[in-house]
Amino acid sequence: MTRAPRQFVWDLPVRLFHWALVVLIGFSWWSAENYHMDWHRLSGQAVVFLIAFRLIWGVIGSDTARFVHFLKGPRAVRAYLADRNAPTHVGHNPMGGWSVVAMLAILGTQVVSGLFAVDIDGIESGPLSHLVDFDQGRLASAIHGFCFTVLQALVVLHVLAVIFYLAVRRRNLIGPMVIGSAAAKAPVPVRRAGPVALVVALALSAALAWWLFAESAL
Repeated sequence: MTRAPRQFVWDLPVRLFHWALVVLIGFSWWSAENYHMDWHRLSGQAVVFLIAFRLIWGVIGSDTARFVHFLKGPRAVRAYLADRNAPTHVGHNPMGGWSVVAMLAILGTQVVSGLFAVDIDGIESGPLSHLVDFDQGRLASAIHGFCFTVLQALVVLHVLAVIFYLAVRRRNLIGPMVIGSAAAKAPVPVRRAGPVALVVALALSAALAWWLFAESAL
């Protein structure tokens, strides 16, 4: 029996980023709800590492991870939405690409606001809260909470989109994010990033996360 050809879609760093972010968002919510603020701060710092890594990987990573590969203009997005028979994209489609940007923007805003946030008693504070006054810290706390509400809505939309593609367009988006490839009649070559790019991205992201941890220990 001839094995169906496979199309490379996502490299391992992107897949690990995706699933680690899912776990950390859930853990961050749980730790805050149960007042484990030390764990919450550590989880937030881990999210900083992931976001920084994804931004860097979006510039120097594999083709499907790069922003230039999947960020298209309004005309391309409208054409994709209007054409029910639009060709399958390797990686993010024009609409999905902007959803990634929206998710990263909200996550980035939430993390940054959390760094400066101060609770009503001024006891539980972010690692950089000493750089702002109380009112600014409270504003950061309000932004932090608002961004989580927006993030919840984006997560729901993301899940609905995955279900829509599976049920209506008969395209499994979860499989490639697990194993990295998908069945394809005519696979196209995709350039994969090498180990040097991975080391650079990891080192820069870890340096940022370490700096935040050092600041919180002062």
